Formats: sequence, C-alpha cells, structure tokens
Amino acid sequence: MFVLRVHSVDSEQPISIEDEESGFSFAPSRRSQRPDNKLAPSLKLTERKGLIHLYRNSSHSSLPNPSSRSTTLFVVAVPNYLSSLDFIRFCDSQIAHVSQILFIRNDAMEDRYSVLITLLDQAGADAFHKNLNGRKYAPSEAEVCHILYVLTVEHTEFDELAASSPVGFTELPTCPICLERLDPDTSGIPSTLCDHSFQCSCTSKWTYLSCQVCRLCQQQDDIISCSVCGKTGNVWACLVCGFLGCGRYREGHSIKHWKETHHCYSLDLRTQQIWDYVGDTYVHRLNHSKIDGKSVEMNSRCLSHEGDCGLCECSEDTGISGAIFNSKVDSIVTEYNDLLASQLKAQRQYYESLIVEARSKQESSIAEAVEQTVVNKMQELQNEIEKCEEEKTEITEVNRKLIKEQDTWRKKAKEIEEREAALLGSKDETIADLEEQIRDIRVFVEAQKTLKNMSSDSDGIREGTVLPVPINEEPVRRQKKKSNRRK
Repeated sequence: MFVLRVHSVDSEQPISIEDEESGFSFAPSRRSQRPDNKLAPSLKLTERKGLIHLYRNSSHSSLPNPSSRSTTLFVVAVPNYLSSLDFIRFCDSQIAHVSQILFIRNDAMEDRYSVLITLLDQAGADAFHKNLNGRKYAPSEAEVCHILYVLTVEHTEFDELAASSPVGFTELPTCPICLERLDPDTSGIPSTLCDHSFQCSCTSKWTYLSCQVCRLCQQQDDIISCSVCGKTGNVWACLVCGFLGCGRYREGHSIKHWKETHHCYSLDLRTQQIWDYVGDTYVHRLNHSKIDGKSVEMNSRCLSHEGDCGLCECSEDTGISGAIFNSKVDSIVTEYNDLLASQLKAQRQYYESLIVEARSKQESSIAEAVEQTVVNKMQELQNEIEKCEEEKTEITEVNRKLIKEQDTWRKKAKEIEEREAALLGSKDETIADLEEQIRDIRVFVEAQKTLKNMSSDSDGIREGTVLPVPINEEPVRRQKKKSNRRK
C-alpha cells in the first residue's frame, strides 16, 4: 500500500499532444476516435511541476492484494528521452481504460519524470498493471516500467508537510535504480533484470544520473567521506536524499540522520548492501547470479505479450533453466550465510564495544569513587590539621602570656623577698637596739638597787673600789641566731 505526497510548485496545466509533436496527433487503437484522428476528449492530459515523496506501509507484501489495490497507478520513473506521446504509445494497449494522465516533472531531475494515471475501474487498473509493469520502454533500452498502486495522492505547497511520513509509513526512494536495489517486500517490485551494482550498463543509460547515490556507485575510485565529520571509512548513503554519513561504529551520523529525517534506508557504499534502521536488518535484493553477480528473475517468463520476442533472453531449454535456478539457489544460500556471518560479526563487535564501554564506565566510576574518597579524606585531614594549627596557635599564645606573667611574678617575688630581707634587717637592728637599751636599763636598775642597798653602808662605799661590770652578750647572739633562722 503506497501513499504519494507531491510538493507542488505550480498548478495543473493541460497539455496538448499536437504541441509536443509539431502537430502530429495520436489515437489509440482501442478507443473511440474523432474524425481528425486525435485523442478522445474524455482522456484528460495534464502536467505539473513538483517534488515527489513516495511512502509505503510498514506491513507490506511484495505481491498486490485486494486491500492494497486502487484505481490510481504511479509510474515511478520514465526516461526523459520518452516524450508524452511516446509514453502514450507505450500504453496504447491499455489506454482505453485510462481517464486521466498527470505528468509530474522535477527540474532537479532532468533524466526522468513520473506519471500518475487514473483509470476508470479496478479491472482496468489491474489489467494496466499486469500488462505493463516490468516491461521495457524500448527493446533496445535498459529502462523498465515500474508501476505501483497508490492509495492516496496529496498535493501541497509546503515542503515540510510533503516530507513528513504518515503514521505507519516509511519513505522510499523515487530513483528506479535505488528502488530496484531493495528487496521485493520493501520496494513492491517483485523482480528485476539487473541489480544496478557498480559499473553496470543500466545506470550508464540514464543520461544525467540525477540520483546522488547512483553517481556515487559509478564513482568507485573516488574517496568518499562523511558529510559531517569527514571520516572516510564505513560511509553509508541515504537512498532517499543521498546524505553521506558514517556508520554506528564510527560517529554514527547515518543513524542520527535517520532519527532526524525518518529516512530509514541506507546503502553501504563498500558492499552495496542496504540497511533498514526501522526493521534493524538488511533489505537489499539477494537473488544474484553466481556467474556475473547480477540479480535474475526467479520466475522466468517472456516480457513480450506476443510470446517469444527474442529480446528478453528467455529460453525453452529446461536444462539450462534448471542450472540457472540451482545457481541462483546456491547463490542465495551463500549470500544468506555471508549475511548471517556479517551480522554475527557486527553483533559481536557491537556487544564487545558495549562490554568495553561498560568496563570503562565501571573503571571510571571506581576511579571517581576512589578519587572522591581520597579527596574527602584529604579534606578531613586538612580540616584536622587546620584545627590543630589553630589549637597550637592558641596554646602558643597562652604559653607566651604565661611566660610573660611568670617573669612578672618572678620580679614581684624578688621584690617581695628583698623587701622582706630589708624589713628583717631593720627588725634585727631594732631588736638589737632594744636589747641594748633593756640591758642598759637593767644595768641601771641593778645599779640603783645596789646603790640603794649600799646606801645604808656608806662607809663601806667610801672605802670600796669601783669595778667594771661584764656585759652579757649571750642573749644578743641567741637573738641573731633566731633572726638568721627566720631568714
């Protein structure tokens, strides 16, 4: 089931076959004709310019079914060397069932244009699709007609609206070569004559190669790099817009492009394999021949409606057909084995990278935890050191004050001792003086007593002799010893 959105840059304009072919008119053989041999007026021929966006439902099948068919058909790409009249001649056998033909041209794609065909009924649409789909436009040319059933067609003037995918749909390339690269379940094209890989003759038939992906495939000798980071290894090309991005094991710009634009099909320019980011698998066509590496049809039949045309290389030699079939089966098995091996290798590398990343994260987290612990411990020690320094400063200040006060008290004690010594010295002198005075008084008193006692015996005194009295110095010495003991 396909949906078509067209970013239109102008309105539909009616066209005339006579103007394109210098007055020559064409009348189909199976249609009512006017006497002047021109097309019947019921066929509407129009033309408009615009950019086409083709979308397909995610749950698709390679074969049309009743739910996916409609009366509107879309011819993906018509070579530009075919004029409008040439295309009508190509559709001559089914033109009687056509009600309208719309030619859609894009100035950026000079090598091809697209055609939107509306038929009268479903039977006519099925007959048109059955007889013309997969048929060459000309026997001597390589281009093949690809016709798709279109559910709806939307014309809009806004590029953002046309480029936005409907819900449940994915965008497909409009280049016929890139479309044939996809497997049938993705592109809706059951079989092709050539896989358009590398330097095949089919791509060289297209005059301008407006598709960037096809140009890159033709230029295999050129060094291709990511358009974002400039890296040259493992470069992928978007099949829809041609964006060049590195793979997921580099910087992952191809995946980022898919997330931003929803263009999910990307071509590996080295292996020509196509990856679907939505389905997370390869979706390139696998039926390649062993001999020349090109894809071949699994159901061989003559493309001519008259039988054996001699042009499509059909053969009745069943032996050769069986050998080709076996070769194709072996090739498919080999391709699937190689694909499985590459997938396993990619998965192994992916999970190894996850393990390495997890280990690095664990090591970094451990290192961060250790560093944080060391920092915290160092901070605690620093705080303790600062606290000890503060205590040391305080103790030093107290000690200094105590030493200063000790000196002061020592001076005061010395002064007190000197004062006490002076007081004791003066006291001893006073005591000695007092003792001397007491002694004198005692001597005086004793002398008085003696004189008084002797007054009665005056004659004795007169005859007597005066002798000196010895001084008793013992009390004074004892007093000095006591004073010395006090000191």
